[in-house]
Amino acid sequence: MDDLTNVERAIELLQKLGLKEYEAKCFVALSQLPSGTAKQISEISEVPRTRVYDAVRVLETKGLVEIQHSNPQRFRAVPIEEAAETLRSEYESRTDSLRETLRGIDSATVDDDVDVSHEVWALSGHAAIATRATQLIDEAEREVVLIVGTEETLTDQLTGRLESAQDRGVDVIVGTVSEALQEEVRGTLPNAEAFVSGLDWLRPAMSGDETEITRLLLVDRSTILVSTAHRPDGTESAPEQAVFGRGFDNGLVTIVRRLMATGLFPLGDSDGVESDPDAS
Repeated sequence: MDDLTNVERAIELLQKLGLKEYEAKCFVALSQLPSGTAKQISEISEVPRTRVYDAVRVLETKGLVEIQHSNPQRFRAVPIEEAAETLRSEYESRTDSLRETLRGIDSATVDDDVDVSHEVWALSGHAAIATRATQLIDEAEREVVLIVGTEETLTDQLTGRLESAQDRGVDVIVGTVSEALQEEVRGTLPNAEAFVSGLDWLRPAMSGDETEITRLLLVDRSTILVSTAHRPDGTESAPEQAVFGRGFDNGLVTIVRRLMATGLFPLGDSDGVESDPDAS
């Protein structure tokens, strides 16, 4: 855990959602009061009183603050759930607009002769890796093999995408490193084939090894995503890291596919996997 207080954390999150520093501080101050004057907001938020008025008016235009035109004026924050929903809607609107704008940008032409079959890419951050994993599952046409290394990896979003894949006729195979996690998978994905894998190398191999494999995803036997997290002394992890590769002949995909074949009975032996004519 970090050393931020709830107030500091709330201000930080509001800034990430698009509010400026003084706006975030004023809103958090108002969330601590039934209502307040500019002077009271300034005292709690440590925002200069002359800047409180500007910040509050911006918050009003965003639908986050109400103003009572008394003397002196009083302000109050809208209910927390309403504020969160307003910010979520605005964030999603901006995201949708960004998506359409980026799609409308013409592609640049460069001389870049790359052998895609040997590409390996790195990703960082739990959110980015989780998003990539769900996108790969959405692309699956025949088979998804997922090894879950930690309970935190098995999110509602992930299980929902796996269920959608099954509805499309995709075979879903889920391996875990413990019987407890296997039972959880069976509870959330009753139609998937769930079992405790024989991949002992998923666990830390030696004393002092503080890196754990959080997920290992193989889609249609030709696309691989492997993610890890560093957890010193079992405490909160550093940002999650991952490597990603495509192509049946990709070196990373081949190595991981063969390693998985030694511990996952649904994949059969490694020779059978390599000779699969539909996987190329």
